[in-house]
Amino acid sequence: MPLAHPPHPPRADRPDHPHVRRTKGRRAAGTMVLLAGLIGSGGGLAAAAPVAPQAPAATQASAPQAPALAAFPAAPPAVPEGTEPDFGPNVRIFDPSMPVAEIQATVDAIAAQQADDEMGSKRYSLLFKPGTYGTAAEPLIIQVGYSTEVAGLGASPTDVTINGHVDVYNRCLTAENCIALNNFWRSLSNLTINVMGLEGCRSSANFWAASQASPMRRVNITGGNLSLMDYCTAGPQYASGGFISDSKTGDVINGSQQQYFVRDSSIGNWSNGVWNQVFSGVDGAPAQSFPNPPYTTLASTPISREKPYLTVDGDGRYSVFVPSVRTDSSGTTWENGPTAGRSLPLSEFYVATPSDSAKTINAQLARGKNLLLTPGVYGIAESIEVKRENTVVLGMGIATLTALNGAVPLTVADVPGVDIAAVTIDAGEVNSPALLRIGKDRDGEGSGAANSSVRSDPANPTTLHDVFFRIGGPHVGKASNSLEVNSDNVLLDHIWAWRADHGNGVGWTTNTGKNGVIINGDNVTATGLFVEHYQEYNVIWNGENGKTIFFQNELPYDAPNQAAWQHDGVLGWAGYKIADTVKAHELWGGGSYVYNNVDPTIHATRGFEVPVTPGVKLHSLLTVNLGAGTLDHVINDTGAPVSTDAVGVPSYVPEFGG
Repeated sequence: MPLAHPPHPPRADRPDHPHVRRTKGRRAAGTMVLLAGLIGSGGGLAAAAPVAPQAPAATQASAPQAPALAAFPAAPPAVPEGTEPDFGPNVRIFDPSMPVAEIQATVDAIAAQQADDEMGSKRYSLLFKPGTYGTAAEPLIIQVGYSTEVAGLGASPTDVTINGHVDVYNRCLTAENCIALNNFWRSLSNLTINVMGLEGCRSSANFWAASQASPMRRVNITGGNLSLMDYCTAGPQYASGGFISDSKTGDVINGSQQQYFVRDSSIGNWSNGVWNQVFSGVDGAPAQSFPNPPYTTLASTPISREKPYLTVDGDGRYSVFVPSVRTDSSGTTWENGPTAGRSLPLSEFYVATPSDSAKTINAQLARGKNLLLTPGVYGIAESIEVKRENTVVLGMGIATLTALNGAVPLTVADVPGVDIAAVTIDAGEVNSPALLRIGKDRDGEGSGAANSSVRSDPANPTTLHDVFFRIGGPHVGKASNSLEVNSDNVLLDHIWAWRADHGNGVGWTTNTGKNGVIINGDNVTATGLFVEHYQEYNVIWNGENGKTIFFQNELPYDAPNQAAWQHDGVLGWAGYKIADTVKAHELWGGGSYVYNNVDPTIHATRGFEVPVTPGVKLHSLLTVNLGAGTLDHVINDTGAPVSTDAVGVPSYVPEFGG
């Protein structure tokens, strides 16, 4: 995420009245010097009144301590039908019969606490049972802060309607420096927002001014615009996002968002594209026009699977719905009938809390349970091991696993159909070889493609949804690699792997991380891949027949000098590396950005490094300078350099290979 400003958005996106003027197709350009060094810087059931939200024992600046390893417990008793489950102290479940003022007071208290708590340890889920919340006379206004999930509990997004707003606003670092660049780690899903209420500029749209790791899924926007920038708060108003899937909106004000990925949705007019906007299977998407404006549009998504989600029926029975795999998909899963998939009763899940050890969790997984991680920070001293096919691991409220003693917090066996969803994984103070590993580790780090003994199913891929990685930020962290995929037929649906550029425990020799993502398996597809600041190749793709739809990368800011950041006669390391042995690979919509603020004289030879062979094809590539350093080529030796001679102005390569 850039700690620097892109060029100013067009003034057409800064309305002085509720009806936003839209200028489709305009993109930012200019040579503005970029800003460096931004600061890094409750009750299980619905609360009847705001209470002081409870924080887990872990502190912001230190990793959580490993809980005591318990003996294998007996299987927990099933929750009686119609009984509210105990999801822990940081989940609020709202019912439409509750007074709006009561709900408003509760969400306001949590928002006030979380608005600036970027690296904190508190986590919240705000869940809404089917029904309608708010009225024209008394709209419900929700602001979503850090580490907060807002979700409906219906079978369809139309089952829960909020008359009002669910907003993310800019974060003001000073009175005149209000941005969304650091608005991470929050989510919105499975409900309808009927936009109403507020006054003046704030009434002009529902605002989702968020950047990486802030997904919007299964959301239905009616009654007004959706704005992905907060043009009502004092400038400069920059944002670096983002991800939307399975959603329906009217007009979308993209504004200053540097990059964005929308998948399998239905939208109205889309205004502006700064550097890289990608649409896959989106009804109403702007036409393919890269690079001017920088829109990359695919008519359909080759393979997709929506994230599992929690539901409750009319009898009060809770379940987790697991959507089916789709191929060549477009549009939402729910507009023309119920979403296809399977429903798993909550009795088939182990409902974990942050006090549970990995040993306790593994015992429940071994008994055939799925896993629901309630909000909080989990200290993981040994791997949580998912070994059974079709297992679901679902996090609530930005549930976070933190590696202790060099553990790999989560591993998945070579089995098909596993869903890992809404989980954040943090490195700890002792180096971990990886933070999440799918499939058996292979001899030699990052070596070789998957072999034929791997058990997988192309029609039932193991899938990661909204899985985020952090090395540094909340505390010191070290990991050789964040995500390692050894299995074939895996789907990566919205990943952000981040070696921290700000926060706690940050520095070239402090939060060390060589690679962000290593793909050794064949037939792996990534839909929304964000990988930033790793010290060597950010992505290494060794497997055959890989596909990536949307890639966003920033090279490391903090290399101390050129000698520390080069290899084999090459300056720096590429953001995206396809192994020389690979014969087939395709990428659509990829950007790599450079900002060497510690030593601005540093060069990187290229953003993308790939073999030149007929089966390797890359579409819509760009590099951008954010205010320091130089990137000499976009891909291999092709593409003009980007430097401080033209800050924020991309170098484009529309097509390469094939």
